[in-house]
Amino acid sequence: MLTRDWTATIFVVQAERTLLLHHRKLNLWLPPGGHIEPHELPHLAALREAREETGLEIALLGAPERDLGGALLLPQPLCVLLENIAPDHQHIDLIYVGRVAGGTLHPTAGEHHAARWVSRAELDDPAIIENVRVIGRRALDLAREPADATAY
Repeated sequence: MLTRDWTATIFVVQAERTLLLHHRKLNLWLPPGGHIEPHELPHLAALREAREETGLEIALLGAPERDLGGALLLPQPLCVLLENIAPDHQHIDLIYVGRVAGGTLHPTAGEHHAARWVSRAELDDPAIIENVRVIGRRALDLAREPADATAY
C-alpha cells in the first residue's frame, strides 16, 4: 500500500550561495527539511527544520502571513515536489526559500556529517541530485529579486 507524508524543505540563501547538508542516511547533498508535524503550518515546519538541522534562524522570502478577513494567507512555497522515497512511500514536499537572519551554522551530527555553501556554478556538481540543482538555481535567482509583499 502506498503511503505519503507531508514534508517541508527550505533553500537557505546567503551571499549568492545556498546551503546544502550531506544527509548521512541517504548519502545525498540536500537542503534542510523534514516532516511536517501534526497541526503544524508548512512554512513554520520549514523554519523549524532549518533551525534544528543548522542552528540558523531563517527569514522566508516572499509575502509574509497575512490576515484576509478571518482567513490567514500563508507564505507560498516556491514549488511542491512528489518524491519517491521507497517503492511504497512518497513525500509531498513543500519547498521554500529563505535568508539567514541569525544564529551560527552547526549541522545536526546525527543526521548530517557535512555542510557546504554552494554557488550557482557548484550546483553543476553531478553529486547533487537534479531537483536540488534546478531548485537551488531558482532560489539563488529569487534571493536577487526585490521583495514583493503586495501579491494580494
